[in-house]
Amino acid sequence: MSDVFLKKFAVIAALVISLILIMVKAFAWHVSDSVSLLSSLVDSSVDFLASFLNFLAIYHALKPASHHYRFGHGKVEAIAAMGQSIFIFASACFILKEAIHHFLHPHPIEGTRIIIHATLISLVLTIFLLLIQKHVIRKTRSLAIQADCTHYQSDLLINIGVLFVIGSGQYFDSTWLDPLFGAFVALYILLSSYKILKKSWEILMDRELSDHDRQKISSIITAHPMVSGYHLLRTRSSGSGEFIQCHLEMPGDITLLEAYNASQEVEKEIRKVYPKADIILHQDPAQIMEDHRHDL
Repeated sequence: MSDVFLKKFAVIAALVISLILIMVKAFAWHVSDSVSLLSSLVDSSVDFLASFLNFLAIYHALKPASHHYRFGHGKVEAIAAMGQSIFIFASACFILKEAIHHFLHPHPIEGTRIIIHATLISLVLTIFLLLIQKHVIRKTRSLAIQADCTHYQSDLLINIGVLFVIGSGQYFDSTWLDPLFGAFVALYILLSSYKILKKSWEILMDRELSDHDRQKISSIITAHPMVSGYHLLRTRSSGSGEFIQCHLEMPGDITLLEAYNASQEVEKEIRKVYPKADIILHQDPAQIMEDHRHDL
């Protein structure tokens, strides 16, 4: 299956499942007025908005490069992920506010059986969706799907926590455990929003690939017998693929065709490790000293 089909399938599955989760949790929260369940409901509502944003983003990101956008539209996914982090932050603040209110005005949870049934349904659907998303991420490395997956991973933890809170509340008759868990979830979601925001920012600002990736690329380049060195290695990511540029240093007495063939062989080896990379390799005579001040 193509990357386009996988991404669209993952987003549509997330929209359908998140909408079902919202309806199930909204009914259960209306009956119980539980902060734990409210945190789960808000999280699912944010998931739906984020998944809808992903749908729009991926639709544009999958467009091929055009006259005005020669590097493609891949960064749309990073913009969408940044927008998701804002949604996540707002939901965390709302949950934290409700948790504080229930700390100050505690009351017992009603309708525990409905909460348990709703949470079990949510667990099954969330696990099913996560399996789909993990598979799509492995195949496409989509940042937007990764951000969406982060939401549903937190939703999975929240659902497990809700079961723990409701079960513990029945045995210990504690009114503070429910808002305490709600506050914990809010802080966890805040941390998740920061991680997504940071990763999105790095892609939008064309941050270099990791030192590990750069070292791997360097090893591939220098392994070729005709390449004596390199300079101006520049890398970045668009979310679903990498951009790799480099100047290869070769003997000055070889023919242009030999230099071209060697460069093609290096590119082929790099593409084995980074199959979706956009690679530009320039051939330089090793004897020519260029200005490498920008080669950081």
